[in-house]
Amino acid sequence: MAVTESAPAVPPAARTQSRTPDGTTERPGADTYDPGGGGYEGILRRQSLRESAARTYARSLPIVPVRARGLTIEGADGRRYLDCLSGAGTLALGHNHPVVLEAVKKVLDSGAPLHVLDLATPVKDAFTSELFATLPGDLADHARIQFCGPAGTDAVEAALKLVRTATGRSGLLAFTGAYHGMTSGALEASGGATDVRVTRLPYPQQYRCPFGVGGARGAQLAADWTQNLLDDPKSGVTTPAGMIVEVVQGEGGVIPAPDEWMRRMRRLTADRSIPLVVDEVQTGVGRTGAFWAVEHSGVVPDVMVLSKAIGGSLPLAVIVYRSELDAWEPGAHAGTFRGNQLAMAAGTATLKYVRENKLAERAGVLGDRILGRLRGLADAHPCVGDVRGRGLMIGVELVDPDAAGPDDLVPPAAPALALAVQQECLARGLIVELGGRHSAVVRLLPPLTLTDEQATAVLDRFADALAAAERAHTPQPPAAPRAATAHRSAPGPSH
Repeated sequence: MAVTESAPAVPPAARTQSRTPDGTTERPGADTYDPGGGGYEGILRRQSLRESAARTYARSLPIVPVRARGLTIEGADGRRYLDCLSGAGTLALGHNHPVVLEAVKKVLDSGAPLHVLDLATPVKDAFTSELFATLPGDLADHARIQFCGPAGTDAVEAALKLVRTATGRSGLLAFTGAYHGMTSGALEASGGATDVRVTRLPYPQQYRCPFGVGGARGAQLAADWTQNLLDDPKSGVTTPAGMIVEVVQGEGGVIPAPDEWMRRMRRLTADRSIPLVVDEVQTGVGRTGAFWAVEHSGVVPDVMVLSKAIGGSLPLAVIVYRSELDAWEPGAHAGTFRGNQLAMAAGTATLKYVRENKLAERAGVLGDRILGRLRGLADAHPCVGDVRGRGLMIGVELVDPDAAGPDDLVPPAAPALALAVQQECLARGLIVELGGRHSAVVRLLPPLTLTDEQATAVLDRFADALAAAERAHTPQPPAAPRAATAHRSAPGPSH
């Protein structure tokens, strides 16, 4: 039986005035563009009727963007939102940055072909040169690049296929909590997989350490587990084709890997001739305070998986890898849309702007400041279990402190509260995302161009939303009975 779905609810505050990042107010209804009629609510309704049940962001963010610049999105209802989702980390420079628009316009005005398969073009050559200039030196000096289908998940597929071809082996090492995409091979390596051919290894965590100790000791135990598994002839794990890892787990809950643990993984894989694949799809291009997240630890991987920000807001995905792994035959990994000229031009402009303006360093400094204020909030709100992140990749894990059992090292996650915080943020004109094992981590991924004033506005709105959601979820004590009065102004109920 077919099931119909009602349109997403529009946040109540969407019909009220709201403040812009500079403190001014705007009037709702400034733009009601709607070719199908019914206003922006009609657009949302038609989306719910026409689009797949697999859609995600549209469910929790019932807005209709019509214009955007930098941190700000303007909806069809005239409201403005501070966007701390940034296309799930895609928009390193925010929306419609001038250098990106100029690069795209230049290609359009030049008459260059927009579709070229994998042919060489000046636009591609410029992108590859700029990208290689940012890579860790030991990799850039002997690297090959494969342009993949436009999504990061296809680049993951290419990386897995590459190491399996190069080594002649089929097994794969991946980590609990990982997320590498939604195609079959990428899903197998992700933490939510149910039918896998992948060996799962413990990923170190400070807050919810799988060994219950956290810190450097917890990371050491995780590394020791991995080494024992690889060296134990009875472990049931043969030498794999590769190990794939995120330096900061994004969807897993914004969990940074300790630098020494990363270095240990590099030594373990190098000593056993296991290619190390680092998934930098979300962490790359300055997001974590270094141009590439592996630079924090000094690790040079064998393969880097890159997408999101490298396309300057347009679809682009590549893998970069050591030349000795290049054992593919022609056509071993192909795709019709590998030659996205507009994305390459936008990506070149973005990479260059981030590099020349030292936005990675800026992200590190501003990220530390934001983390400090969020940790101050944690002191005043018991529902904030942990604040973590690196650079401008930040997570706040919400918990239920009253539900902890005697054997719980930390309180259980509070996904309902996290959802309420997200909705309260949206009502205040702030877009945030949820992630983590139980969708209880509020994630902040603002653009690297975030100013100090904008960061303050984001944190003010988040703090207000957190307080409102916490009040709504905190059981209120029963009201005290009123004292009897001498007389009633109206007769009471009869029996």
